[in-house]
Amino acid sequence: MATDSTVPAQPRWPKRLTLLFLCFAATFVCYIDRVNISVAAIAMQESFGWSETTKGLVLSSFFIGYMIFQVPSGWLASRHGGKLVMGLAIAWWSLFTILTPLAAAVSLPMLLLARVGMGLGEAATFPAGYYLGARWFPPGERSRFVAVLLSGVPAGTVFALLTTGWIVTHWGWQSVFYLFGVAGLVVTALWFALVHDSPAGHPRISAAERALLASADDKREGSGPTPWRRLLALPAIWALVFNHFCSNWILYMLLSWLPSYFRATQDLSLINAGLFSAAPWLSMFATINLGAWLADGRIRRGASVTAVRKLMQAIGLLGAGGFLLLAREAATPLMALLVMCCALGALGFTWSGFAPNHLDIAPRHADVLMGLTNTAGTVPGIIGVAVTGWLVDRTGSFDAAFLLAASVAAAGALVWLLFATGRRILD
Repeated sequence: MATDSTVPAQPRWPKRLTLLFLCFAATFVCYIDRVNISVAAIAMQESFGWSETTKGLVLSSFFIGYMIFQVPSGWLASRHGGKLVMGLAIAWWSLFTILTPLAAAVSLPMLLLARVGMGLGEAATFPAGYYLGARWFPPGERSRFVAVLLSGVPAGTVFALLTTGWIVTHWGWQSVFYLFGVAGLVVTALWFALVHDSPAGHPRISAAERALLASADDKREGSGPTPWRRLLALPAIWALVFNHFCSNWILYMLLSWLPSYFRATQDLSLINAGLFSAAPWLSMFATINLGAWLADGRIRRGASVTAVRKLMQAIGLLGAGGFLLLAREAATPLMALLVMCCALGALGFTWSGFAPNHLDIAPRHADVLMGLTNTAGTVPGIIGVAVTGWLVDRTGSFDAAFLLAASVAAAGALVWLLFATGRRILD
């Protein structure tokens, strides 16, 4: 009769936690490099004499490269592994971050090209991350993996907003690109030293962890090419694509324009605009992880995955849209701050809605599916960010931009409630 001593004990620090930490670090660096320009652009606008429309073009140009390379990066991850693709991506976008001040000094077109180049690198972040998550985390841990991976978004955003204004004020706007770019190169070195594509290929993983992850490490083996025809014929896939678009409309609009909103409507200094802009992202950081805990808890207690995903997505989109409508009535800095905290806090629940759904419905193809949906999710970074600048120029306020974002959110919630599913629909 076997005894408990024959069962290998789980290690105190499983190797997948090291991977989880580094995936969070990659996303964190991704967003400090992406967000710093939303604050630095205020100083750059004054230096170069940009209009709000030109500033919107600069802020949105990043997303052109980001959109172009979403599906190719998912394909590359599926063929060459998440370690290589993510590692090269971090190095690539970090170098373009460092080159940003030089490009801006040459000309506006060169700055736009540098931002597009940076977007090409950052496009690999989530497809490569999902590739690794499908191999390293069993189904019962994947919602929390997604939550931690995506927590790097608000965490990096908060860090960038808290520090960029101070760095720009004391050392000039160029310095923030140099400092953050070097930080990315440090993460690149750690990534290549510590990350492995799968438990089977890790030389120092424990027998207990290897056995636990054996069922998770079968994502690609024997699965064949991506069944695009079947994917694109499923209504649930299109609901996921559309909801990635709708959720990101609010995300990218506030990511790019929140400091300018506080600066313009509440007459805050550059440093205070950055500080005020950070608090809503802390709210989102909390609700991302709260939502994942609530979602996993409901599923463990027997609720259907479909019901949980629909509930979380509807709360997130309708809540965020409603608070953006209230923002039009915010007359004081404190009221504006409270409403924005509620808007982004509500949006955090969508990351227990649409975000884990790739792993719910097609776990073997989650990397390329993420590339597909994030292509649509990047369109708001181009259109939404630029349209916001145009609307502010035309109307003199953010009211029309917030009304448009709330309408997009309502459309996404309706489509999700009608067509989304949490069932596995594709092997």
